[in-house]
Amino acid sequence: MTGPWTEWDHVLKVDPDKDLADGETFADVCQTGTDAIEIGGTLDITTEKMERVVEACSRYDVPLYQEPSNPGVVIESDHLDGYLIPTVFNAESSFWVTGAHKEWVRIDGPLDWDRTYTEAYIVLNPDASVAELTEADTDQSADDVASFAAVAEKMFGQEIVYIEYSGTFGDTEKVAAARDALDDATLFYGGGIRDYDAAYEMGKHADTIVVGDLLHDEGVDAVRETVEGVKDAHAEAVVE
Repeated sequence: MTGPWTEWDHVLKVDPDKDLADGETFADVCQTGTDAIEIGGTLDITTEKMERVVEACSRYDVPLYQEPSNPGVVIESDHLDGYLIPTVFNAESSFWVTGAHKEWVRIDGPLDWDRTYTEAYIVLNPDASVAELTEADTDQSADDVASFAAVAEKMFGQEIVYIEYSGTFGDTEKVAAARDALDDATLFYGGGIRDYDAAYEMGKHADTIVVGDLLHDEGVDAVRETVEGVKDAHAEAVVE
């Protein structure tokens, strides 16, 4: 696998529909030490909101990716390094596996294929907005999660497998099961990373942790702690 995400420990997800913490700017956001910024959200996203964040972050030396929740909010910008497109493997409707993607190609195609990549989402928090939107079957055992991960990598050639617990800290056994099922794909984890300890703990199981709500709720200092946590976990794993 040759994508830049193979070198990422930490991704910061910026929701264009949410404000930054009081007194903070996108200059602060881009200087947290994160390896990349994903711009996206599930609800109330518009192209105008997306463009505002991309423009604000483009002045700084950090990779920028858009993660659109639907084809209608995709923006074209030379400031973006690419598009990370979720495909929800445990969605009840095929619309969130391939249907929305087909509509994007039908409406806007041909796409910028050289900058378009997919993420094989496995959504596991039933209370998360993304679970409700996609009607994801979140009742999955560790074996189920491992099997989804293997299918994503081996059958569908996915380079990113994303365990999504948005809103809560996830089951480390299930994350570890996904990791053990993969050979080359990069394992992303998102959900409930609120401090150094959580980032360190999940960093022992995932290749890359994704932090989102923390930025808007508590600010950049809290985000920096999560960057330190996951990088420390990975550094110790290399030594061992």
